Amino acid sequence: MADDTTRAVPAGTARCPGVGWDDLMREDTVDPPAFMKQEAYEYMGSAPLATERYTSPDFFRRELAAMWPNVWQFAAREEELPDPGDVVVYENAGRSYLVTRQADGSVRAFHNVCLHRGRKLRLDSGWSKDFKCPFHGFTWNTNGSLKEIPCRWDFGHLRDADMQLPEAQVGRWGGYIFVKENDGGATLEEYLAPLPEHFMRWRHEDCVTGAWVAKVIHANWKATAEAFMEAWHSVVTHPQILPFTGDANTRYNVYGDHVNVAYTPFAVMSPHLDPAAHPQQWIIDEFLKYNGRAGGTDLDVKVPEGVSARKAMAAMNRQRFTEMFGHDHSHATDAELLDAFTYNVFPNFAPWGGFMPNIVYRWRPWPDQDSTLMEVRLLMRVPPGAERPRAPVMRLLGEDEPWTAAGELGHALASVFEQDMANLPYVQDGLKVSKNNRVQLGDYQEIRIRHFHRTLDKYLSRFG
Repeated sequence: MADDTTRAVPAGTARCPGVGWDDLMREDTVDPPAFMKQEAYEYMGSAPLATERYTSPDFFRRELAAMWPNVWQFAAREEELPDPGDVVVYENAGRSYLVTRQADGSVRAFHNVCLHRGRKLRLDSGWSKDFKCPFHGFTWNTNGSLKEIPCRWDFGHLRDADMQLPEAQVGRWGGYIFVKENDGGATLEEYLAPLPEHFMRWRHEDCVTGAWVAKVIHANWKATAEAFMEAWHSVVTHPQILPFTGDANTRYNVYGDHVNVAYTPFAVMSPHLDPAAHPQQWIIDEFLKYNGRAGGTDLDVKVPEGVSARKAMAAMNRQRFTEMFGHDHSHATDAELLDAFTYNVFPNFAPWGGFMPNIVYRWRPWPDQDSTLMEVRLLMRVPPGAERPRAPVMRLLGEDEPWTAAGELGHALASVFEQDMANLPYVQDGLKVSKNNRVQLGDYQEIRIRHFHRTLDKYLSRFG
């Protein structure tokens, strides 16, 4: 018979036994900044979510109408459009934008729709001196002003001022470019808070995209994103990382409506393993073998007697990152040199913090409630004085291509993504046929999922 124990502690206060995030902060070689030590958890109830949130076409249409036009969306990185005339075609949730570098270095975003008969002006990113419709040749300058109407004699009723391409709002932070369709609401800085304050240490504006891989996943965009909002699925989904991942000892913080974070410690053994069964050197060896950001087994890291694997690996990274990237890392904490700092910005943007090579996720419905374009970027730091390379073109994996086919991600990291994605089509299948139509969430480890849906409901209520 199933164990139906009575809750022994107040709701939301239970934590995994063993070494926790607070313990690691106290033991860090460098005193961590206040925000890393702060707990910002909020109990949000234990009610289940309805499965229709992931499967219903009607619910999906509500998101399209009420949520997506009113949120800031990560559309491009600065290194995708470094020069005047560079254009990124950003498409999501039924909208298409021409994100364009202007002559003065600013960025503007125009709706990618010809004002004559409605054809998309461009299908691909690249460089252009103007936007010419391939249907009849109506042409606009890259600042959105009308340039030419063929057979102008037949359009005497149109004034140039009436033919300015409609624009979306644009915001820029940390090397990221955001768009927002509707006016009003929070500024980008207000929307992202407190993320810009935290990332002042990690300076993503000094980074460039080193790899960019995507694949269409046959699951709802929220279900796909939620696979990356908690760490404890590692126990079953990623057993190879348990020797060096404190999965169930992750710290989860939520901030306002739009930002949350998971601080998952690395170079410590999972609380699901027996700490007495293996030496500290085993933790390091497994870390180098299976952590996709660690640098590989060519590193020789020995754990001195009486030193933890965590401190030994952090010391190595503090030295080698300084040599690799030309930035002093003496101020960097062990946590920033090792751990997964997975931030989420509502609704579909997840930049990792810390000083290891940073991962960035983006999820876009592709094209409906049953499929998602899952994107993974790796950001690399540019040494001082070095030339900033242009971003690579996104590599879109085919239906039958595994994530491990993307060698630019590295085999260890790509293998983790392959394990994650293997679950998701079956999650979507199960949600569609669930008999009780409920999704049950943990009070603490899945708080970021609940936080996400609470914010989504606010948008649906306000704009729906």
